[in-house]
This record gives sequence, C-alpha cells and structure tokens, in this order.
Amino acid sequence: MPIGGRKVPPQAVEKQTATVASTISGREVELPAMWNRMFEPRVLTRTGPDAFEAISALPGAESLEWCYGCGKCVPVCPVDVVGDYAPRKLHRKVQTGTDLLADADLWLCTTCGNCLRVCPKEVDMIQIMPTVREAALTGGREVPGELQDVFEKTFRYGNALGENPRRRAQWTRSAGVPVRILPTDPSPVDVLFYVEDYWSYHPRGQDAARAFARVATALGIDWAILGHEEKTLGDSQRLAGEKGLFDALVEDVTATLARYEFARIVTPDPHAFNALVKEYPKRGHTFEALHYTQLLAPLADQISWVRPLDLKVTFHDPCYLGRHNGEYDAPRTLIRAIPGVELVEMGRCGVNAYCCGGGGGGMWLDGFTRDKTSERLSERRVREASQTGADMLVVCCPYEVSRFEDAAKSTGNDHVLVRDIIELIDQAMGLAPAGD
Repeated sequence: MPIGGRKVPPQAVEKQTATVASTISGREVELPAMWNRMFEPRVLTRTGPDAFEAISALPGAESLEWCYGCGKCVPVCPVDVVGDYAPRKLHRKVQTGTDLLADADLWLCTTCGNCLRVCPKEVDMIQIMPTVREAALTGGREVPGELQDVFEKTFRYGNALGENPRRRAQWTRSAGVPVRILPTDPSPVDVLFYVEDYWSYHPRGQDAARAFARVATALGIDWAILGHEEKTLGDSQRLAGEKGLFDALVEDVTATLARYEFARIVTPDPHAFNALVKEYPKRGHTFEALHYTQLLAPLADQISWVRPLDLKVTFHDPCYLGRHNGEYDAPRTLIRAIPGVELVEMGRCGVNAYCCGGGGGGMWLDGFTRDKTSERLSERRVREASQTGADMLVVCCPYEVSRFEDAAKSTGNDHVLVRDIIELIDQAMGLAPAGD
C-alpha cells in the first residue's frame, strides 16, 4: 500500500513448510517453501537459441517458433494419444536444446493436420515436418531404414512397393470387364483413372480396383488407365522428406500425361488427390482432379441396386480427403445410398477424425514407431470402431484396408470387417463375383 506517496512491494514472509486445507474437500496439503517461488520469472539459461535458429532458417519451418505453449494441439494429436508427442512438446524440446534433425521425434508426425486445425498461432506441421525431414536427408542425418528402402524402390521402379511396372495392370485380367489401357488405345477419354500403388499391387487393393472397374463400367463412365506407364504421384514420399524425388516424379508423370487427351483425373488415393490439387499446380501443372467418391456420389441416384447388405457400418475419414481437402460428404452420400446399410459415426469423425497412422510416410514406419508408442494408431482406431457396435469399418483410402485388417487381428477385433466403400457398392449392385 502507498507509504509517503510511494508504493512499496509487500514483504514476503517465507516459511519452510505450510499446511493448507482445501475449502472444497477439506483435505490438507503440505506445501514446501519452493512452492512460493514458482511464481517468480523463470528464464532458460542452460540452452541457447541454436536449436531454434537451425529450424527457423529452413524456409517452411519458421512457424515452429511461433508456438506459445497453449497446449491445444496435445489432445488432438493422434500420436500423443498412444505416446508422448504433439507440436507443443516438440517446441519445448527444441527450446531446451534438442536437435530435431537428429531426433527420432522427427519421423513420428503423420501430418494429419489436426493440430493446425486448432492452433491459434498457425504452427503448421504440414510445412514444418517435410522441410525439416528434407534437411535431415540432405544433411546426411540418420533416416529410418524402412523409409530409405521406400525411397530407393520409388526411384528405381516408380512405386513404393518395389514392384515391376509391367505388372501394374495385372489386376485388370480378373476384373470381369474390359479395362482400357491408354498406351495400347490412346484415343481421348473422359476419366483417366490414376490407380496408384496399393490398388495396383496390394492384393486387397486389387480387390477394390476390380470393384471400381465393374462399377464404373456398369454406370457407363468413359474411363481408362495408364497401365505400365503409371508412376506414383509421390505425395507421401514428399511429406516424408524426399522433395527431390517428388520433383523428379512430377516431371515424369506430367510428361506421360501430356501424351494423352482426357477431361478429368480420378484417383482412389487421397494422398494422390492432394498432390494433384495442391502440389502439382505449384509446379505449373493443373488438372481437374477428383477422388473416386466425388466422381460417384453425384451418380448415386442412378445406381441400380440389386441386393440390400444388412450391415451396420462405421466410416473412417481419411486425413488427406477430409481435413486437408474438405471432403466429408461424398463418401457418406455413397454409404447412405447403399440399401440395408446403417451408418454409425465414431466419436472422433469428420474434422476431428482420428488418423490411421499412414500419412506423412507413416505407412512405412510401423517398425520404427513400435517402441515409441503404446500401440499403432490403426489399432487405436479399430478399437474405436469396435466400440460403436458396427459390423464393418468402411474406408476410402488404399492405405487403410490392409492397415485396419492387420489392426483388427492384433487387437482381437477380428469380428470387425474392413472394406472399401467401392467394394460395398460392387456387392450391392450385384456385380461382384460369387464368394466376394
């Protein structure tokens, strides 16, 4: 209080210990003298700004330093749910001297985008992570072996699985309908269907590709594929840090596309879709691009259904179709149109949907992350799906069928079937071969 016209600070009387009783519970808590000093300014003196300067010097990674520690990102980060992670925690580690370029945490982010959705400072992990990972790669830092293997396979074969390009169209042989392949029939086409790696080569992905072929043909869509001339669009490799490889793929892919005349590109892969609508235009290549659900949803009223499926399903929103590109309605329009199908939503759906763990290179990092999380993100998601009481977890991303089927087995939820939306449409239209 003022004394002689001047304010003077109160004199603190510090005791070694004090016992304080809660006014609510009445429980007594013993407080040491150190508690009184918790409100004094605390300055970091053990570390300097070097770690932050190294990150902020990278174009695209500057926003990590903008974090003011509110913690909103922590509860929405899918990795933190099964581990100890989040942009705020990364910020604190770098603030206290951690070299992120050499730290295992660099490779755990799936770039799902949920943190950016809630961050008041717009700390953008979608830009930060690829940028810092690229710096780690070009700087000769240690890279997870699984990722290095994928980079090498992509460079050599044009796909992440290391498969022979000549086998890209092999799935068409048992589709049950003719599939036009542009290198053998290069006349103009409405829809260039960009199959991508997992629908081309993975057995479960091929099931979905064949289902799409039957459905598209039944609906009279004029479509074709590139066959052996197709290479991955490379967005997941870019997000994992291989920007140079991505740029090389852009050159190869666009050179191939320039040889053919088509109106639209349609893909089943949200990551490929993201590349076409966001990354390729940055490099001067603009196309009308659609995810396959966006192609089919407007046609839902024209579909001739043959049989009801009598299923209770729940749907997993792909991060790169939903949060990254704002498409939540098209998949649900198709699911609700299928006769006999009841859709029940998981608690985390739509804008707040949980991540499968496959984005940002995570598709190939399950071995690397095994000891860094309590369970895989896909396992957590399958548990959430099971809790809805659904018979089936329905997806529309090529990464997810195999990830969730493995997770259903490892978590003891084998009763939860996993199917792509197109497989249900194929079945309800009566197009699927007997036994499918």
